[in-house]
Amino acid sequence: MLSHATRTLSVAPMMDWTDRHCRAFHRTLSKRTLLYTEMVTAPAVLHGDRDYLLGFSDVEHPISLQLGGSDPQQLAEAAKIGEDYGYDEINLNVGCPSDRVQSGRFGACLMKEPELVAECMAAIKAAVSVPATVKCRIGVDDQDPNESLFATVDECAKVGITDFTVHARKAWLKGLSPKENRDIPPLDYDLVKRLKKERPHLRIGINGGIATLEQALELLQPYDGVQLDEVMIGRAAYHEPALLGQADRLIYGEDVADTDIFNALEAYKPYISEQLARGINLVAMTRHMLGAMHGRPGARAFRRILTVEGVKAGAGLDVLDRAIDAVREAESRRQLDNDAA
Repeated sequence: MLSHATRTLSVAPMMDWTDRHCRAFHRTLSKRTLLYTEMVTAPAVLHGDRDYLLGFSDVEHPISLQLGGSDPQQLAEAAKIGEDYGYDEINLNVGCPSDRVQSGRFGACLMKEPELVAECMAAIKAAVSVPATVKCRIGVDDQDPNESLFATVDECAKVGITDFTVHARKAWLKGLSPKENRDIPPLDYDLVKRLKKERPHLRIGINGGIATLEQALELLQPYDGVQLDEVMIGRAAYHEPALLGQADRLIYGEDVADTDIFNALEAYKPYISEQLARGINLVAMTRHMLGAMHGRPGARAFRRILTVEGVKAGAGLDVLDRAIDAVREAESRRQLDNDAA
């Protein structure tokens, strides 16, 4: 039987999506799920607007800062700054396949340099007291994943890194777009499970193609002597955030009721009000909740109101209220129709 203590779920870092407003919204749905920042490059942390890049609300804990880079000293300095900001974990991106990260010699292209990854992780680990972790692919281009994945993990393990999340696909650095790299290279869950079986002392999580919490739970079940430690879910959690409302019960085994999406939106309102008072436009928050009513009557009206009204100057919580009311009214009409039938 799977111990609830070993079950963990995280929401993947996603560029332009998992910003602080998105994370604050997701936290209203699950108290336990680990949330990640968008990838932030080490040079940006060192030389950019740190409050803008790293600032977050206390409600977002537990939260991991994902860094990008390949210079150990820069990464160590950036990691220490992140720890000082209060992040619960520092994660190194060894998986992003975009042209921009390739030109900067970080992301997935680092799968070709496992010794450098280990050097970077050793520097990060020495700089912080919070966990230092790796998110990687199984390989890139013509690499044999049976060699590239194990080489990256083993080199990092030599310097004391024990926590890895593996996107169970190769990345093709030439010929496929970042979007295509999320879908076209075939998934190899069995390879990630073999990594865990042959390296049982390491904490191994799996990512890629996971669309439901039921699928996540299945991947966390012991099978053939292997029990993965974490499942990372990505776009499904963004496009259908209501699924996170089941996470604390289904994944973590807590004796709690699932978080209703309407209750989550109510819980999010104080955060929205706080941000509006700081001069942040409503759309910065509402753009992350367009999928909140996925599959419900009135979902289209909900999206339309938030999209059309939320961008207007001075838009406030009344816009969200109207969007919610549109769903409640549509559900009431559906119920009346069903009763009449």
